[in-house]
Amino acid sequence: MPIRFATPQDLPRLHPVIERAYRGETARKSWAIEAPPPSSPRTSIPALEAILATPTERLLVATMEDGTPIGCVQISDRGEGRSYLGLLCIDPDRQSAGLGSQLVAAAEHHAAILFGARLMEMTVIDSHSKLIQYYQRLGYHLTGERQPYPVPLDPPYAMLVLAKALAA
Repeated sequence: MPIRFATPQDLPRLHPVIERAYRGETARKSWAIEAPPPSSPRTSIPALEAILATPTERLLVATMEDGTPIGCVQISDRGEGRSYLGLLCIDPDRQSAGLGSQLVAAAEHHAAILFGARLMEMTVIDSHSKLIQYYQRLGYHLTGERQPYPVPLDPPYAMLVLAKALAA
């Protein structure tokens, strides 16, 4: 699976993949989603364009051999050797084939090279225990920190912070 930096031309085809992975009936079928997904959109093309335009952000895209996007991951430079991993998704029809692990490894590699990251952090909805266990198998550990979900919901979600030391 080729993994490369996303370009503006990728966004119209990548955006629906993200929405299918995080929202709606397709997201409900995913092994990684254990709480009903919010009904609001996960992101927008302008938000993805903003990632591409920000020097401290990168969006990696996984594609099929023909260039069709099938997943992505965002990395952000948080300074002081810390990076943040977010927006990880694989098209729900292609999950459970090791593609997510490949994207995480690529994100860790690029964060270390581009941002000098020695620590990668992420947040996961607290009720997504299978997803938390998945990240733990990849070397992430719970930090004990909780954050509010970025969008008010009823009932409210909480986000757990996970972190992993990156190889020098």
